Amino acid sequence: MDKLIVSSSPHFNGRKTTQNIMLDVIIGLMPAAIASIIIFGPRAFLVIAVCIASCVLSEYLSRKAMKRPQTVMDLSCVVTGLLLALNLPVTINPLIAAFGGVIAIVVVKQMFGGIGQNFVNPALTARIVLMNSFPARMTHWAAPFDYSATADAVTTATPLAGYASNGGAGWPGYLDMFLGVHGGCLGETCALAILIGGVYLIVRKVISPVIPVTYLATVAVFSAILGRDPLFDLLAGGLMLGAFFMATDYTTSPLYFKARIVFAIGCGLLTIIIREFGSLPEGVSYSIVLMNIITPLVERYVKPTAFGKPKEKKKKEGAA
Repeated sequence: MDKLIVSSSPHFNGRKTTQNIMLDVIIGLMPAAIASIIIFGPRAFLVIAVCIASCVLSEYLSRKAMKRPQTVMDLSCVVTGLLLALNLPVTINPLIAAFGGVIAIVVVKQMFGGIGQNFVNPALTARIVLMNSFPARMTHWAAPFDYSATADAVTTATPLAGYASNGGAGWPGYLDMFLGVHGGCLGETCALAILIGGVYLIVRKVISPVIPVTYLATVAVFSAILGRDPLFDLLAGGLMLGAFFMATDYTTSPLYFKARIVFAIGCGLLTIIIREFGSLPEGVSYSIVLMNIITPLVERYVKPTAFGKPKEKKKKEGAA
């Protein structure tokens, strides 16, 4: 008789394994990673390498210290490191990048039991910690194609920062934003590269288009309602990267279709509210993490009726 194995999410059907899924995500992130190296130079590769190495080493040592089976080979730590790197500026000190990897893996992931048991996205949470710990270093943006990319590099503003500080006028054109010819984090500049990776994941059926499409549509609708530029808001900041690669995280996003809709609408609404009324021009990281936290509550109230279970009839008012 075969054993029935019960384990925490994520669960996959057929021949898909965690390693296969993570490999597909890595492949999906490659266009954004390559674009970041072209736009910001070799130092972008250094930041990516440091983040991945930090996450892999942190996972190996933490699992060894906790005397638990090694999970390095499932490649989830590589994905976390790559996502963290793509959420950092190219001018970041490598030690700070490595510290972010430790936070993502040890604190956010392993202290809650490892893959499938963390309740917030590790890479985004690490980014938030770094933003609050090293705000000046995390907002020091290098100009595109300035390959010096050190603390003394030519600095520039991100489109969102320019938009916020100049009354909606201080931002590059749509084509430059689509191709990534502007300042920003490594993986958020080139929308074209992110779309290529996102479409790859959808075609491979690694992710469902429900969350990214609903997220992007919500941002566009509320941007228009608030009198902003919807196309600008779609192309600016980490929205594309967050919608396709982090809001769709198996562990921290809802399982049910209706819950995913609610989750994505919440992410989009919070993002545009933070951009319009918050002190920070960007809101993707905080929006996704906040919705991660209330995901269990969303699933509780939007849970579908079990197959074969009759729906409860509402009692009419005044009935005996």
